[in-house]
Amino acid sequence: MSDGSERLRRVCVVGGAGFIGSHFVKRLLSDEATEQVTVYDNFSSGRDWHLEPVKDDPRLSVVRAEVGDLPALTDAFRGHTAAIHLASNPDIAAAVANPAIDFDQGTLLTHHVAEAARMAEVQLVLYASGSGVYGDLGEVEATEDHGPMVPTSTYGASKLSGEAILAAYAAMFDFTVRAFRFGNVVGPSQTHGVGFDFVRRLLDDPTRLRILGDGRQSKSYIYVEDVIDAVLLAGSLADTPFDAFNVATGDYVTVTEIAELAMQVVGLEPGSTTFEYTGGDRGWKGDVPVVRIGTDKVRSLGWGNRRTGPEALRDSMTAMLDQARAGLLDGK
Repeated sequence: MSDGSERLRRVCVVGGAGFIGSHFVKRLLSDEATEQVTVYDNFSSGRDWHLEPVKDDPRLSVVRAEVGDLPALTDAFRGHTAAIHLASNPDIAAAVANPAIDFDQGTLLTHHVAEAARMAEVQLVLYASGSGVYGDLGEVEATEDHGPMVPTSTYGASKLSGEAILAAYAAMFDFTVRAFRFGNVVGPSQTHGVGFDFVRRLLDDPTRLRILGDGRQSKSYIYVEDVIDAVLLAGSLADTPFDAFNVATGDYVTVTEIAELAMQVVGLEPGSTTFEYTGGDRGWKGDVPVVRIGTDKVRSLGWGNRRTGPEALRDSMTAMLDQARAGLLDGK
């Protein structure tokens, strides 16, 4: 086992009860080499049922606390060799009404993660950034060395600020950071997102579906297990203070195509639902309507996505029907 893999044996997952975080927790605990996994979460968007399959694993600990509580976070980090940082504002559009949310629930929390890692002597931090750091580039395919980066949302700005903070800490305080600029992550146990919203609305009213913008917004959607593969692979190979990786499928799906997929999953005939577009070329102010992400860098490590974007969306929305039957589609 490489030195990088050794660092992934005792991991604290910040935001570990959330959609993506809980999948990391379950993956880590599926490996017999893993010695300890700690979930650190305030459960504002995280859910107890996300962790139900592993709740009895003796290697799992759960700390219910705020990332804003630096002493508690530092205590939770002690004894761990790695931290996966997934905590941030989950509602990107919320910043339209509350612009401070991405500083309070993004930039500031990332500073706390960096400071806790320094004080607890964590060796490796894996950070969930996002493609929003690149801003609105239209059809231009963004690569990791693109510059200048000019975010068009406070969410993108908070992710870019977090990368800068962690890069500086890595250089100054001798630990390793990997930042991951994801496409839109989908999969089982989602509690928000366009596919989640469409399935829920169609179950409530199959005759009509409200779609933000003009439906032509085109982005990358990637299955959560493919994301985990990329993050853990790059983390296990990390040997420099800081690096960033795009993680996406290389194909793109429009919002209207997602609506059509949602109809198929729910079992509706084509044309039986009226699509009601709100108009404009984007869903909300700050939304990037067209996202193109180059992935040669992460693929050079040996990673490859196992699902295309449409396959990822279909599988995730199918899982949402199971959530609905279990009374969990409301995200509670």
